[in-house]
Amino acid sequence: MRSALIALIAGTAAATPHPAPHNAAPVAGPAVNAAAATLPPFAADLAQMPMITGASGWHGETGEAGWALLAAARPENRQQHRWSYALGLIAENRGAEALGVLDVMLSSDRDLGLVAPFLLARGVALTLVGHDEEAVSALAADELAANPEACAWRMRALAHAGAALDAVRQVNCALPAINGRGAEARAPFVLAAAGAAIDSGRPEPALAWLKLFGDRNAEANVLRGRALVATGDVPGGRLRLDRAARNGDSAVRANARLGMIEAGLATHSLSPADAIKQLDALRFGWRGDAVEQRALEIQLHLANEAHDLRGQLRAGAALIRYFKLGAKAGPMLAELQAALSAALAADSGVPLAEAAGLYWDYRELAPAGGEGDALVMRLAGRLQDASLYARAAELLEYQLTQRAQDVAQGPLSIKVAALHILAGRPDRALEAIRTTEQPSYSPAMRQDRKRVEAVALHRLGKIDAANAALEGLPDAAAIRAEMRWQVKDWGSFVTENALPAPKGLSEPAQAAVLRQAVALAMLGREDQLEALRARYAAAFKTLPSSQAFDVLTRKVASIDPAAIGAAMTAIPQASPAGAIGDLLDAAS
Repeated sequence: MRSALIALIAGTAAATPHPAPHNAAPVAGPAVNAAAATLPPFAADLAQMPMITGASGWHGETGEAGWALLAAARPENRQQHRWSYALGLIAENRGAEALGVLDVMLSSDRDLGLVAPFLLARGVALTLVGHDEEAVSALAADELAANPEACAWRMRALAHAGAALDAVRQVNCALPAINGRGAEARAPFVLAAAGAAIDSGRPEPALAWLKLFGDRNAEANVLRGRALVATGDVPGGRLRLDRAARNGDSAVRANARLGMIEAGLATHSLSPADAIKQLDALRFGWRGDAVEQRALEIQLHLANEAHDLRGQLRAGAALIRYFKLGAKAGPMLAELQAALSAALAADSGVPLAEAAGLYWDYRELAPAGGEGDALVMRLAGRLQDASLYARAAELLEYQLTQRAQDVAQGPLSIKVAALHILAGRPDRALEAIRTTEQPSYSPAMRQDRKRVEAVALHRLGKIDAANAALEGLPDAAAIRAEMRWQVKDWGSFVTENALPAPKGLSEPAQAAVLRQAVALAMLGREDQLEALRARYAAAFKTLPSSQAFDVLTRKVASIDPAAIGAAMTAIPQASPAGAIGDLLDAAS
């Protein structure tokens, strides 16, 4: 049926028409054939037609008659019949189908998107299907600013979107169009206006508007109850809410429950703690729309008053994530970002593990740009200092994949990979390096990444692959020597270890000489050990490690095992391979 409907509206079928069901699927932007795409322009003709300013403007043939007209339409009047069909669907509140027809029209004539009557019809159809933000955008044309019908539908869409104050501002303009409808057709507009008035702190006009509805109307009673509570008549408001909860549908009952919670808070008969429990229970069974948004806003307000940081972040994050907040979004986000930043500061008093958890749970609330990057880097540094390497790696990995771009991924990928290695997860380190490969890295950055990749491969036991990764690096020999030292491959270490000149030995240079002595002793190479002693004896004489040198370069048979242990401990910790050597050593 859907394909037949598309074909018929597009003018590609001449079959016997069938009535369109009321629950037909929306016709969303169907592809049209060449004949349909070259229909005569219709935008100028539509612009010359009388403007729709009230409910009487929505009329057209639908059902079997409408389908018959569409099927028999010639190219020169096909767009006119489509327009009439769309107007009839809107009159029957069949917004999804009307939107489909309007999309087909637009695909045949893009200029229709500039014509006020078409934008009005599209805005109405979008409101009927609940696409409120898109509807407001369609109804924002200058030609529709003072059009009563556009104001009425714009008010309704704004109210449903949570922009209560903006919705109330449309009421005066919309009154002629609303009052020109019968009681039943007027109801959705009046209810939307009343709800917006209450939400914007103006309950008195809402009570006057709600007199249109009978005393047993559940939806009106919810709004009456909320308005009465807002004006101070809490008992009367409770009664209305209770009545609505008894005979309303599920949406009305959820709204009534929320109104009762608001009433309890207003009279202080409900403690904030109990209110939060009831709000959580309400949200557990009811998700989405204005009811949950109001529930979350109440929870945020209560958490702010109680200085409950986690409660603030939980409610605020849900509002930011799932709801269109309009003008309220900016100040709310700024307040939440300030609260999160204060909690993550080193002097906040929040335990480090809890601070990391807060950031991870609410990381989308972190400030943007450099401020947010600095915040997470400080937190990751604190985690690293506390040897919580895995937590620090996960924190920075989010930065790497979600925030860093282009060449900024280079240094961050090295940091993440190093933390994974320290956490004993070299496979994750390798993934962090390989998934962030880019042609725009500088040669120096590529070399740094290769060094860390080699360490990860070494920790995975892939020695040949690690050696291959080091090919072409200026310090490849020093890093290979460090790797040999770690696995006690004395023969290869002696070959790879580059000995320094005897004069002015730095701590890494001292470590290289002393390690060479250990390896030669382990291999029993007395002649080479004696030569090493002769070469460096004078240089070590005034150094703190002189005693260690003396012990480690003696003849193997004359060394006391206890003295060897002390001498090994005295070897300087600074690795001859620099930072990569330190990483290898720390990971081992």
